[in-house]
Amino acid sequence: MSYLTATDIHKTYRLRGHSIPVLRGASVSVAKGQFVAIVGATGSGKSTLLHLLGGLDRPDRKGGGEIAFDGARLGGMRGRSLDRYRAEAVGFVFQFYHLLPELTVLENVAIAAMVKKGRLGYSKAQTHARAEKILAEVGLSHRLNHRSGELSGGERQRVALARALINEPPLLLADEPTGNLDAKTGGGIMDQLLAHRAATNQTMVIVTHSAEVAARADRVVRLVEGRVVSE
Repeated sequence: MSYLTATDIHKTYRLRGHSIPVLRGASVSVAKGQFVAIVGATGSGKSTLLHLLGGLDRPDRKGGGEIAFDGARLGGMRGRSLDRYRAEAVGFVFQFYHLLPELTVLENVAIAAMVKKGRLGYSKAQTHARAEKILAEVGLSHRLNHRSGELSGGERQRVALARALINEPPLLLADEPTGNLDAKTGGGIMDQLLAHRAATNQTMVIVTHSAEVAARADRVVRLVEGRVVSE
């Protein structure tokens, strides 16, 4: 049974008065607990599709298709309900980390839990304890009080991974999570992602150019010019 679905998705951007179609009827379905890799050439629409799955963007207003997660249509979500989906259901990992340079490693991870603080009733101390625990799991207990500028690329990506996982989201979306890393470091990041998935039955969708990453997926979906052409 499908847990996450994108059906006949169209996405067009406007640039200097011109329409630029990026997705042209892409469809994909993901079962609960499954790891799906999305591959394709640069410009094929991979990152755009991932952003739409995560509610960071919307399909075209007319005839743009539909995205649903666990039976709920994203197109029917507005305001707080969409914010809640992004904060609680989805964990995001991006290629360029997006860490806040003025914050410590611990603060960068803890801030992601603050969105849920009011709903769950966590104190600051409890939130920091959760952040310390997840950072220990990714091997960064010795870096809690360092800032991102003091970290290696692999360490920054592990901070980003911890931030994505702190709220225990059922869905993880990752855009080229190993793209800026050497093969050994990237392999370690994937080991940690897959270990967490095995422990929690987390559903994962990863956009990648890496054949090594794609080879570890349950399914590989290939995009060509905005359409799914093979699985």
